[in-house]
Amino acid sequence: MNLIMSGKTAAIIAEYNPFHNGHRLHIARTRELCGAENIVVIMSGNFVQRGDCAICDKFSRTRMGLAGGADLVLELPLPFACAGAEKFARGGVGTADALGCVDTLSFGMECDSAEELAAAANAVSDAAIKPELDRLLGEGMTFAAARTEAVRRVYGESAAEIICMPNNTLAVEYIREIRRLHSGIKPFGIRREGASHDSDELSGDIASATAVRRMISDGRLKEAARYIPESTFGELECRMREGKAPADLKRCERAILSRLRSMTREQIARLPDISEGLENRVFDCARSACSLDELYGAIKTKRYSHARIRRIILSAFLGIRGEHSENLRYIRILGMNERGKRLLSRSAPKLPMITSYRQAMALPQEARNHYLLESHADDLWGLMTPTIQPCGSDMMSKLIVIS
Repeated sequence: MNLIMSGKTAAIIAEYNPFHNGHRLHIARTRELCGAENIVVIMSGNFVQRGDCAICDKFSRTRMGLAGGADLVLELPLPFACAGAEKFARGGVGTADALGCVDTLSFGMECDSAEELAAAANAVSDAAIKPELDRLLGEGMTFAAARTEAVRRVYGESAAEIICMPNNTLAVEYIREIRRLHSGIKPFGIRREGASHDSDELSGDIASATAVRRMISDGRLKEAARYIPESTFGELECRMREGKAPADLKRCERAILSRLRSMTREQIARLPDISEGLENRVFDCARSACSLDELYGAIKTKRYSHARIRRIILSAFLGIRGEHSENLRYIRILGMNERGKRLLSRSAPKLPMITSYRQAMALPQEARNHYLLESHADDLWGLMTPTIQPCGSDMMSKLIVIS
């Protein structure tokens, strides 16, 4: 017990959509290479960064994470979980820092050393790239592409290659956010093994979450078994038998289109990631599109990425506005084991910690509003499962404690 109480604590920011063998390996490597006794996971809830619903609910994915080696699972608040890399990092790193006991942030990387990532973070933050970045944005490039090209022109090919890889993009933002907060958390990169991010490639017993989700959605859970821990398989099998997985955003296609068609230009302008009159394009396209894919395709231009458009449409449906990601309001605990319990007993949180609806309702008004936004989104997620779920799942949920 003394060893646990005095050991290092590492945080991991994740989606676990679903938890697979690569995630289990990352946790094991974090313990081994960081010397971490305690693993805190800051996990997206029922909606994820690519502007989609999670394949199964956050409490099932919490159980998967705890069975796979996590000690404490916290929720990454909805407005940050459904945001681009910078705000996603702001929510994740901010939550880790606010817990008050995290020593290290462990993340996957696609380069050879953390020093390369630190240098890339310096390049991205350097005011010297701004004139070039502004010029490229003016030419209609997406922000990510323009920033990569600006870094290439100022810092060279190697720096640009680092920031254009998906895991590295997030890792760079984690480092920048740690610096912005003047946090004492140390960044620690672990080289990604097996299939690359979002790849359909299968490598040994490790596949990307994208490939695993596709197998599950296609009814090939037994085929996916090779790439997920037994505990994940059991959890998924149970949820699928109950009609609670796999969730699919398309089940709410008409409701989403209805929501967009009922919004004014002014309401659309308040959504996250709306700028430069994009609200007018969204408003007009929503009135002619007859499917989500048609809507995404109609709005997308060279300037706006498909992922950004999906996040904007999802935010409209869930009621997320730009100001919702300005500040963290509380720390939501989803689950823990005995080690996680002991870790919490010695934490020094900078924000209120909650585990239940009752505690959420005792928060200041602004924080209560953020919790109710999350709860409302979970009710909408219940329309995306094979069997429609009733409202109130988040409010009636209980903290998961694994002995």
